[in-house]
Amino acid sequence: MLSNFDDIKTDVIRKLGIATTAAYYSDDVLNDWIQQGHRWATSFKKWPFTEGRVSTTYTTATEEWSFEGYKAESFRMVLIGGKRFQKLNYEDYLILKEEEASNTDKVFSDFGRLLIVSTGHGVSGTLVAYGQYTPADIDATDLTATTVFSSGDEEGNEAIVEKVLEFAEARKQNPKEALLHLQKAQAILEALWTKCQSEQYAYHTTRARGGMFKRINILAGGVNDEIIRRDQFPMG
Repeated sequence: MLSNFDDIKTDVIRKLGIATTAAYYSDDVLNDWIQQGHRWATSFKKWPFTEGRVSTTYTTATEEWSFEGYKAESFRMVLIGGKRFQKLNYEDYLILKEEEASNTDKVFSDFGRLLIVSTGHGVSGTLVAYGQYTPADIDATDLTATTVFSSGDEEGNEAIVEKVLEFAEARKQNPKEALLHLQKAQAILEALWTKCQSEQYAYHTTRARGGMFKRINILAGGVNDEIIRRDQFPMG
């Protein structure tokens, strides 16, 4: 099992058949490659184990919020005072603000790394936002340091090893071997992603939400049914 930094580095050394005393593959070089591989693997997909929650005291004096470490446009749910807010795409949010300045709907959007929350809803309390965070770099000075994959998805650490081997083959000017290691790393992560998706099969939508065929009309209000809409059968 590859459960921490030392395991990853030891596996790299074993597969390269080298000693870290060699200048060509010094400790500094290997540590840097492992950190690069870690960044690459953690950003490969929007992994469910890199979803996080951040909270702060809400105030209507602020419409735009910035939370360090969270990825651009990754916020998927916001609650204020325990009340759930509806996410709109940024353009629709601007249209709503422009055409209904006094609107009291509980809505939010995001633009880049900014979380944008409507202020006319009258809700107060703690703002809780759920989004995708960027994992911290793995600490090369701590041999027991773990990755986001270490707590049950060690295949991700195997992909980091393969990415480091790609760097090593590229340094030796072996492009074919480097490509093979890259493809293996990608295949490992794709398989892990498939596993993550398959484990979400039990998620269901409550009847109260109307399932996947409902959409909110942000200007006229209410909920529209996507099964039958006025432009469903365009004239020829």
